[in-house]
Amino acid sequence: MLDQSVIEEIADELVAAGRTRSTVPLLSVRYPGMTVDDAYAVQSLWKERGIAAGRRLVGRKIGLTSKVMQVATGITEPDYGVIFGDEVYENGSSIRFDSFSNVRIEVELAFVLGKPLSGPNCTLFDVLDATDYVVPALEILSSRIEMAGRTIVDTISDNAAMGGMVLGGIPVKVGDIDLRWVSALLYRNQTIEESGVAAAVLNHPAAGVFWLANKLAQHGTSLEAGEIILAGSFTRPMWVERGDTVHADYGPLGAITCRFE
Repeated sequence: MLDQSVIEEIADELVAAGRTRSTVPLLSVRYPGMTVDDAYAVQSLWKERGIAAGRRLVGRKIGLTSKVMQVATGITEPDYGVIFGDEVYENGSSIRFDSFSNVRIEVELAFVLGKPLSGPNCTLFDVLDATDYVVPALEILSSRIEMAGRTIVDTISDNAAMGGMVLGGIPVKVGDIDLRWVSALLYRNQTIEESGVAAAVLNHPAAGVFWLANKLAQHGTSLEAGEIILAGSFTRPMWVERGDTVHADYGPLGAITCRFE
C-alpha cells in the first residue's frame, strides 16, 4: 500500500488536472507497486475533495464490463467511479468541449434506484427489485491521466474516466422490456460509428449493478435510493471533436442527441 501522504498527493494532482483540463503521467509507471486498493483510496479522497468543494454525489458508473470495452482498453476487470450532479446533462444539450480531456462517448443504460442496494450477496434479482426505472444514457469519457499504456490502477484513480453523462429517451420499468435485447445505433455527424446490444454487458446490464453493490461492500459502503447507476457500455468508445453532433438511436426506447461546442 502507498503511504497516505502519497495518496493525498495523487488525489490533489488529479483535482488540479481536472480543473486545468490537462493530463498527468501514468501512475502505474511512477508508482510500480501501486495496487487496486491504492487506486480506490485515491479515488475516494478525490471524491471527498469534490464534495468539500460543493459538488453533489448523484450516482456511480461502472466501467469495463463488456468484452468490447476490455479489448479496447487492454484491461480485463470492471471498475467503478462516482457521478456528481454537475456532470449530468439533459437530452439535446450543447456541451462545452473544453470541459473535458480526451473526449469519447459510450452507449449505456442507466438504472435509477428506488430502494437501497448493498452487498456482499447482492444478486441480479435484488437489482431488478430495487430499480425504479431504466433509461438510455450516453457517457462522456474524460481522462486526467495520459491514455497510452494505462492499467487498471490508472483508470480507477482517474474516477474510471468519468466526465459526464447525457440522459434521454424513454424511461422503462424493468419488467416491461427484456433489457438484454436493448440495442442502439451511435452516430457522429449523421454517420453510424458504433452499434451494440445491452447483453454485451456481462450478459445482462443489471449484472454490472450487482457487481458494483458487492464491490462497494468491500469498501464499506452501499448504493442509496435515488442514485443513478451507469451500467457499462455496450459499444466501443467513440472519439469526438469540437463541433461534433452525437446521436444515439435506441429504437423503441427513443434517442439521445448532444453537440460539443
